[in-house]
Amino acid sequence: MKLRELIEDGARRFETAGLSFGHGTTNAFDEAAWLTLWKLGLPLDTALDDAPDSQANRPLSPEDIAQVATLFEARISSRKPAAYLTREAWLQGFSFYVDERSIVPRSLIAELLVDGSIDYWLSESTHKILDLCTGNGSLGLIAAHVYPDVQVLGADLSPEALAVAKINIERHGMQERMQLVQSDGLSAPALQAAGPFDLIVCNPPYVNADSMAALPPEYRAEPFMALDGNHHGSSDGMDFVRDLFQTVAQHMSPHAVLVLEIGHERAFFEAAFSQLHAVWLDTSAGADQVLLLTRDALLSFQ
Repeated sequence: MKLRELIEDGARRFETAGLSFGHGTTNAFDEAAWLTLWKLGLPLDTALDDAPDSQANRPLSPEDIAQVATLFEARISSRKPAAYLTREAWLQGFSFYVDERSIVPRSLIAELLVDGSIDYWLSESTHKILDLCTGNGSLGLIAAHVYPDVQVLGADLSPEALAVAKINIERHGMQERMQLVQSDGLSAPALQAAGPFDLIVCNPPYVNADSMAALPPEYRAEPFMALDGNHHGSSDGMDFVRDLFQTVAQHMSPHAVLVLEIGHERAFFEAAFSQLHAVWLDTSAGADQVLLLTRDALLSFQ
């Protein structure tokens, strides 16, 4: 069996099993390719085209085939995201350690940091960045890579997620530029003392109640508290955001901005905050999943 044949076989098995994707890949073939290349120790950007000299035509040993097949079976039987099986996730070309203690990093904010989409709202005085709901630390670390003159604070309520973020800070050699604090929103004294911040990025829990109830197993494998936006008993997924907007402006420097991801919840966001002037940012998923708020806009809303 050749490499591409094994990947195609895995894709068929994934489709038959009814797996869900969205944790780094969007379809069965890409998921099977990711797992296969990772297991065989091949670069994830290995070309799989039909050229005669393509790696796609590489013959595989029975041992290789058996090892990959075992990984395919683990993906099907566990219904865990592939990143939890490989203990690695990629975001905008950066590699991060991940396990079940934090959600799989996939925030669209990452591409806005890398492609410079929010640079218009920043300046030479942008020195302090807060990555709120940092999870495994990926957004804060990407910001530290993109903006070499900034200091980053990553905050999360979950000590388990912060343990994962610490691993990534060490892997990226950012111990001097990114610190961590456990905080319920903005409440931790250490967070408050570290501000004010010039840029806040936040990918909070925002999933509404109906969507939470319908999540496929791959998403239920992730920490519930990182997804569910209804912890005060509402159903629109905006509870964390409501709390955030009450005090966030107090932690922002005069020209600071907040970049907030709300996924597919724009309708719920606009219903909850109809008087708030938000700038919706273009991403690869469209212009209705990430928004930007200036400090002045937040103060006017309060």
